[in-house]
Amino acid sequence: VFLPQGFPDSVSADYLAYQLWDSVQAFASSLSGALATQAVLLGIGVGDAKASVSAATATWLVKDSTGMLGRILFAWWKGSQLDRNAKQWRLFADILNDVAMFLEIMAPMYPFCFTMIICTSNLAKCIVGVAGGATRAALTMHQARRGNMADVSAKDSSQETLVNLAGLLVSLLMLPLVSDRPSFSLGCFFLLTALHIYANYRAVRALVMETLNEGRLGLVLTHFLQRGEVPRPTSANQMEPLWTGFWSSPSLSLGVPLHRLISSISELQQLTEGHQEAYLLHWDQSRKQAQVALSQTAGPETVLRAATHGLVLGALQGDGPLPRELDELRSQYQAGSGQDSWVAVKETHQVLDKLFPKFLKGLQDAGWRTEKHQLEVDEWRATWPQCPAKKVL
Repeated sequence: VFLPQGFPDSVSADYLAYQLWDSVQAFASSLSGALATQAVLLGIGVGDAKASVSAATATWLVKDSTGMLGRILFAWWKGSQLDRNAKQWRLFADILNDVAMFLEIMAPMYPFCFTMIICTSNLAKCIVGVAGGATRAALTMHQARRGNMADVSAKDSSQETLVNLAGLLVSLLMLPLVSDRPSFSLGCFFLLTALHIYANYRAVRALVMETLNEGRLGLVLTHFLQRGEVPRPTSANQMEPLWTGFWSSPSLSLGVPLHRLISSISELQQLTEGHQEAYLLHWDQSRKQAQVALSQTAGPETVLRAATHGLVLGALQGDGPLPRELDELRSQYQAGSGQDSWVAVKETHQVLDKLFPKFLKGLQDAGWRTEKHQLEVDEWRATWPQCPAKKVL
C-alpha cells in the first residue's frame, strides 16, 4: 500500500532511510502546523464577538496575494538551481517553514502589525512550496530506478497522507491542552521544531546522489588530486555541505557567451591555440572563477572536463598536496604572480590531457554517473575555428 511496486529493487538504496526520516519530520511539522493555525485563527478574530468578518477576509486576501507574488518571483530567481542542489534546497525549505510557523505563533502577540507578520509568514511558506515541491520531484527522479517516477511519487504521497492523518489525530488531543497556555504552546512548538530540523537533516544526509554537481565534483576531485583515488558516492555524499547561500559566488561559470572571455581576435587565438577540446576557458584571477564558453558539440563529458579544468585552476591557488605535474605548475604560477592567466590555462590543458582520462575512469569505476551531471550550465553556445590536429610521428 505504501511502498513502490518491486520494492526494494525498483528504488535507490537510500530510499528506506530517507523515507523513514521524512515521515518523522512530516509528523513533527503537522503538529507544529496545528499550533500555528490556531494562532492565526486567534489573531484574525475567531471567537471574538467584536471581530469584523470583512477585516478578517481582507487580511486573508492580502496574505494570500503576497504569497502568490513571492512564489512567482522565487521560481524565476532560483528555479534553475533547485535540481542541481536538491538536498540543500530541501533542507532550506524545511527550516524556512519552521521560521514561517514561528512568525504565525508570535503574530497574535503583536496585533498592531499582525497583518504584516502573517503576510511575511505566508511569503515564506510559498517559497517553501516552490523549493520543497521542486526538490521533491528531483529526489523522486533520483529514487525511481525502473522508470517508475509516478509510482514512487504516488506512494510518497500516500505515506505523507498517513503521517498527516496521524498528526491530525494527535493535534485534536494536543490543542485543548495548550489553547489557554501560551508559554506551554510555545515550548511544545520549540520541541517539535528541534525534532523537525533533526529529522530533516538525517533524511537529507541519508541521500546518496550518484550525479555530480559543483560541490560533489569539488570534493571528489580534491580527494583524487591528493590521494590518487576517487571516493565512492556514499562517502562523498557524507562529506557534502548541506547549506546553500542565496548569494553564493560559484567558482565555475559554464556556458557563458563568448564576449565574456575575449575582447579581440588575438585573445581568441590564444584561447584556441594548442588544444582540440569543445570548450574555451578563461581564468578570472580577481574573482577566482573559471568562465567557460561551450561549443555546439559539447556533451556531458566535455562539460565535466571543463568543470574539472576550472577546479584544477582554483586548486593551483591553494596550498594542498597535488600530483607532481600540477605541483610544478603551481610553483611556476605562484612564483610569477604577474603571469598571464592565458599561459596557466594552456599549461593546465596539457596536464589534463593525461590526468582527466584517469579521473573519468576512476569516477566510472567508483559508481558515479558520468553520462549526465547536475552542473549549472547556461544556454550560450559558440562556434570557433578549430586548431589543426597535431600529427604523431
